[in-house]
Amino acid sequence: MHQSLHRQASNVRTAITTAIAISLVCLTTPARSALAQGAEDCAPRDGFEFVCGLTNAEDLVPVPGTRWIIASRMMPGGSLALIDAPSRQWKEAEFAAPGPVDTQVFPNCAAAPDPAAFVSHGLSLRAAEAGHFTLHVVGHGGREAIEVFDVDVSGETPVLRWTGCVPTPDRLEANSVVALKDGSLLATIPLDAGRTIPEAIGGDATGAVWAWSPGDASMRRVEGTDLPYPNGIEISGDEQTFFTVTSGAATFEAFSNTRPARRLRASQPMDFVPDNLRRGPDGRLITAGLVREDASCGNVSAGAFDLAVFAACPRPFVVRGVDPDTLAMTDLLRAPRIETFSNITVGVVVNNELWIGSFGGDRVAVTALKPAE
Repeated sequence: MHQSLHRQASNVRTAITTAIAISLVCLTTPARSALAQGAEDCAPRDGFEFVCGLTNAEDLVPVPGTRWIIASRMMPGGSLALIDAPSRQWKEAEFAAPGPVDTQVFPNCAAAPDPAAFVSHGLSLRAAEAGHFTLHVVGHGGREAIEVFDVDVSGETPVLRWTGCVPTPDRLEANSVVALKDGSLLATIPLDAGRTIPEAIGGDATGAVWAWSPGDASMRRVEGTDLPYPNGIEISGDEQTFFTVTSGAATFEAFSNTRPARRLRASQPMDFVPDNLRRGPDGRLITAGLVREDASCGNVSAGAFDLAVFAACPRPFVVRGVDPDTLAMTDLLRAPRIETFSNITVGVVVNNELWIGSFGGDRVAVTALKPAE
């Protein structure tokens, strides 16, 4: 639901505005220069270190074989950021001039997104030729599309170059994306036109998974995947199964990667609102989010849900590993409220550390990963 808790946190079903994002979480926009220095209240606490000044880092993806983590930024003109994991510092991503678009692959995408309007959201990174990766980014702002970038890691710092995009149908807002080996993709669109977050929390199927393959004129809805706010998405190693979490029902779901898809298994509802989905080094899928029932902030329920209130009240949060085959679950982290860090959306493992992002905040958190139980 944290496209709910991020996209709709800036005016329901409209483009995110800086004013709303700032008013919800009292943020300041970091300087656009070299590696950013921490905020004044950035000292470690409660077992966490922080990378501060990084606004609305909704999704994180480590770049294999490097020291870098790519972070999305849920704010207009925020573009993408690069976190230097060992130094706990970050800088804005460097972009090379866009290359010519291969219209055989991307028939409906002629130009790169407007940097001033671009809002980056869900991320998916896949290895390409030596020294390169392909990055898919759920983009909002001037247009609704999955933006595609080449990531050149042959130098000291990764350099990104836009190569194409896949517009969403009818400007629907995607949330998360996963790329497959052949360049095709799967993406979640949590809210169909006219549907709302309270409807999803009430159990209504408000959105679905959509698919696209190179050369397709548009994305196609995957029959059989209607769900209450589908959010994070991942694919199995053999690409025969895909997985999603639902923020409305708080479940983990597995589907056959067929058309139509078959629902293979689903978990019982979790006690927190799951958001993004990332593969961990041990093969488990990692999801993260805010607790659903809290004495200080109230309970998440369809009838009383108010996004601004939800986002403004710091809640305890959970990062959980899920065995995609058995649905066995283990909490990698269960944390109390932290006044300076809330609105949790993602957890990724980098060098035995757990890195945690947020749709509404001015920092990323990092803590030592506890030993496997």
